[in-house]
Amino acid sequence: MATITAAAPRSGLPGFLKHPAAGKLLLLAVAAAVLVPLANARWASGSWPHALTVDLTEPLGKASDWVIDNRDSHPLFLYFFGYISNAVVLSVRAVYLVLLAAGWAGVTAAAALVAWRVAGVRLALGTGAAFLACGLLGMWIPTMQTLALMVVAVLASVVLGVLLGLAAGLSDRVYRGLRPVLDTMQVFPAYAYLLPVVLVFGMGVPAAVLATVVYAAPPMARLTALGLRGADAGVMEAVESLGTTARQRLLTARLPLARKELLLGLNQTIMMALSMAVIASVIGAAGLGDRVYQALASVDVGAALAAGIPIVLLAVVLDRVTGAAGAADGGLEEPRSRWTGWAYAAVAAVAVAVAGRLTGRLDWPEAWLVNIAEPVNRAVDWMTDHLYSGVPYVGGTADWAGHFTTWVLDPMRDGLQWLPWWSVLLIVAALAWLIGTWRTALTAVLAMAAIGVLGVWGPSLDTLSQVLAAVTVTLVLGFATGIAAARSERCERVLRPFLDVFQTMPQFVYLIPVVALFGVGRAPAVAAAVVYALPAVVRITTQGLRQVDPAAMESSRSMGATGWQQLRQVQLPLARPALLLALNQGVVLVLAVVIIGGLVGGGALGYDVVFGLAQGDLATGLVAGAAIVCLGLMLDRVTQPTDRRTKKGA
Repeated sequence: MATITAAAPRSGLPGFLKHPAAGKLLLLAVAAAVLVPLANARWASGSWPHALTVDLTEPLGKASDWVIDNRDSHPLFLYFFGYISNAVVLSVRAVYLVLLAAGWAGVTAAAALVAWRVAGVRLALGTGAAFLACGLLGMWIPTMQTLALMVVAVLASVVLGVLLGLAAGLSDRVYRGLRPVLDTMQVFPAYAYLLPVVLVFGMGVPAAVLATVVYAAPPMARLTALGLRGADAGVMEAVESLGTTARQRLLTARLPLARKELLLGLNQTIMMALSMAVIASVIGAAGLGDRVYQALASVDVGAALAAGIPIVLLAVVLDRVTGAAGAADGGLEEPRSRWTGWAYAAVAAVAVAVAGRLTGRLDWPEAWLVNIAEPVNRAVDWMTDHLYSGVPYVGGTADWAGHFTTWVLDPMRDGLQWLPWWSVLLIVAALAWLIGTWRTALTAVLAMAAIGVLGVWGPSLDTLSQVLAAVTVTLVLGFATGIAAARSERCERVLRPFLDVFQTMPQFVYLIPVVALFGVGRAPAVAAAVVYALPAVVRITTQGLRQVDPAAMESSRSMGATGWQQLRQVQLPLARPALLLALNQGVVLVLAVVIIGGLVGGGALGYDVVFGLAQGDLATGLVAGAAIVCLGLMLDRVTQPTDRRTKKGA
């Protein structure tokens, strides 16, 4: 009888409360029962209370006015920012003049020879073909303008990133202080960087280059620090036992051991710099981005595509060359032979450039131009007439966009904005705490509350509805495609080139086909975000499913499990960390493009950032940018488990 009495409590409510998730939810329910009535009594329970907002319009407006009034007279601008601006202009102009002096043949030969030395003949031929395609499309001069800006921005980004990475890699205190700064910079939308830079430097090349440097330096800093901090402890101990100094250990051990991380950082910096250099066209940076921006403004899809193709080709070439450099083993070739090969390549490139100059063939021949704008626009007109609307039974793309807006986006936005502000905070706290720790939940709640304090609660929930809709579509398509690719080698081979191209395309370029097919509005912005985030979700899902323990798969197969049972009961549960990472990356990438969707009618925070940039309204632009950072931080916390949570689950 005593045994029965003792066992009963273990199977009742106390046993249920021992479950971590149930305990967390119970604590939240108790806190809500106490705090919600107090909040209701003090503030209205609808949208974010006006009494809890902070108006930054006046201080930011005064700061903006002071900068504008003193930009041409204050010593800070004349003798510091002015010198920086002049140095940037002179550097970009020098690189641009060198590219023009080399001529199209010299630049193409130099690019192909670099690719040959780094990755072999196949990539060299592809690189040469990519540069020739830029000329054929009539975009040689804009391509050289973008390339000149890229060279200067990447060099500055690498120098700044390596210096920050060295400091963070060698000092725990610097690493702890720098990490939240880099996190914020990586979540901050690209457009929001432009406004303060334009305010200080004005429109033009200096602002574009410096905004690109600020945007592209964090991955170099982060990966440099990661490589230095992850150096093999045994090797470092052996080097230290030889009596080397700290500088010798850095130069002879840490940096060589971090070679792959450094080259990966260079790859990521180049890709982000290209993406930002294209976006920076809206502040007066000439080049391919300006051509795309002007074409989108006039809805000239043919001209936008003619400028967008070279951007994609440039991105693919730079990604392949730097990726091959990172994967190559520098120890397979003798140093003397390696330097001799580079010397031969340099001599060959100079010889081709001199030959082009002597024959007067520096400029791309007009007879070799291929005009794709007219046929593309005719194709767009045909699609507008036949696919945009009025397609029997299925409707047109405009109908799909309208239905998606009416049936998905509008209800999600209205539902989120209908919820009381405190209930949104509770939902965020519950999701973040269930997947992480109380610190995770507190960070997410504070980030969401900061949005309300900034006074952009409604637009932020509008943006959140677009992000949630885009993430849902991305996950459905991405998981389904990733599962198919993981289970079929043929499917993966077919998908690989498409994923490679889509993953290297700058964000700006995705707006071109979206405008052609769907027009403007919130649905097209969501469509662009889905296409941009889909490749990463597919790749991570495929990799996670393929890395499931073969022993577990073989064991389930020996027990007679079908393919569907293996997927549902073995692969998906064991691949849970990879699937959660895919969710997290999908959220971050979707948020980045939904903001750019403000250019095509996405509205909400994206429109505020674009409006602030166009009108020079520092308050509107920076407040919207800060709200986007808070939204990104909150979404990151509720979609990515913390290390402590992962260890408990293990």
